[in-house]
Amino acid sequence: MTLHVTNTLTGEREPFEPASDDEVLLYLCGLTTSDPAHLGHARTWVHTDVIHRWLEQLGYDVRHVENFTDVNEKIVARVGEDGDSEADVARNYIAEFLEDMRALNLLRTEVYPRVTEHIDEILDLVGTLIEEGYAYESNGSVYFDVTTFEEYGTLSNQDLDEIEAQGDPDEQAEKRHPADFALWKADGVAPDEIEEHRHEEAAPPEAACETAMTWDSPWGEGRPGWHIECSAMSMTHLDRTFDIHVAGRDLVFPHNENEIAQAEAATGQRFARYWLHTGLLETEGDKMSSSLRNFFTVSDAVEEFGANVVRTFFVSTVYSAKQTYSEDALAEAEERWERLERAYDAAVAACDSVDAYAKATDDELRAAVDAAREDFRTAMNDDFNTREALSALLELSTAVNRHVDEHGEYDYPGLRRAVETFETYGEGVFGLSFGGEATGDVRLAEDLVELVLDVREAEREAGNYARADDLRDDLEALGVEVQDTDDGPEFRI
Repeated sequence: MTLHVTNTLTGEREPFEPASDDEVLLYLCGLTTSDPAHLGHARTWVHTDVIHRWLEQLGYDVRHVENFTDVNEKIVARVGEDGDSEADVARNYIAEFLEDMRALNLLRTEVYPRVTEHIDEILDLVGTLIEEGYAYESNGSVYFDVTTFEEYGTLSNQDLDEIEAQGDPDEQAEKRHPADFALWKADGVAPDEIEEHRHEEAAPPEAACETAMTWDSPWGEGRPGWHIECSAMSMTHLDRTFDIHVAGRDLVFPHNENEIAQAEAATGQRFARYWLHTGLLETEGDKMSSSLRNFFTVSDAVEEFGANVVRTFFVSTVYSAKQTYSEDALAEAEERWERLERAYDAAVAACDSVDAYAKATDDELRAAVDAAREDFRTAMNDDFNTREALSALLELSTAVNRHVDEHGEYDYPGLRRAVETFETYGEGVFGLSFGGEATGDVRLAEDLVELVLDVREAEREAGNYARADDLRDDLEALGVEVQDTDDGPEFRI
């Protein structure tokens, strides 16, 4: 069965036909590095990860890029609370995000580009848009003229006359059309721009804004606009046209709409072939968000439930639909994960048992395995329908348990294929970890390393430098890289 996807750009369910027969270029709009990652973010992460994994199952080489937005007024608003400057705040949250990604057992992307690495590309793109007549300079800022791009509003299905004004009130006087959006913003960040985002623990607005990063440009000192950043980074690391762009449903307008306009105006080529948008995660009827402070952080969720339960929770609902977070929903996901885990463990134990025979045959078990594999493939090729694919694995769990409970002589070939099915689809596609919670093992290892480093520091303070060096050598022999810094030892496993 051919993979079909629902393309937000056309509103149609379409056969997936990438530009290359053997490679898929995939871009995900990443996070602004101003708050801890929560389950709303993780929902898009996990579904994109599953999409990546399924495309690899289909035989594609996937070039998956996800950015970090490390220049933003919200980041400046956290100065004094989460770092001493905009750059420090961003760096601290990027480190936290990467840890959360590993804790969730996400595949590593091709690269994680940051805005601050791509100022030259952003300036080149803005310059091209001015030269081609799609953008204009005003008081040191540069705006995209939406009236020059005929297809503007197609992604969000809006007419230009009905599109709301973009930007803060101070920008409106500088723009030709209310919907024009900033590509480059003159000067730095003003205190009133961060006031609504500040927490009480943060530095005074004036002091925080002094740390905001700016760059020289042909139009004067300033900062890039939000939308231009993703276009520059995606085209730098993928191509002018790539296959799949994933984002949360709340980014359709204005962010994704503006990405299309500026990229296609600059290149004359289609920006992304397929637009896939994940539904929002809601809690008590509201979108889970940092601004509402109604979120459950990724780190807390993994610590309480484990990555397997969190991932099972997400795949229980298709990516494009909204999902509701609740204690009952997590409890149901935990029960489903435990069903899968028990069945996998039972199948492995039976395979390795003296009671497993080469000629023992259970036609029902073998039929259940074949059905699970076929149903899983059919579901995933139907716009990545993880809900139905999960049901296929749960049905297989029932068949495995029945076989083990009712047969004294185990069907080894049937059980071995069941194990392979759990591993190929449960682990390989859903990213679950049978045979032990991999995430928990990583966190435990990190805790143990920190304990050893505490002992090493105590030995150094006591003057036992040889013993401290031995502890460092022992850690490195185990694959733990230790680096001493002014702020204390840091390590990487």
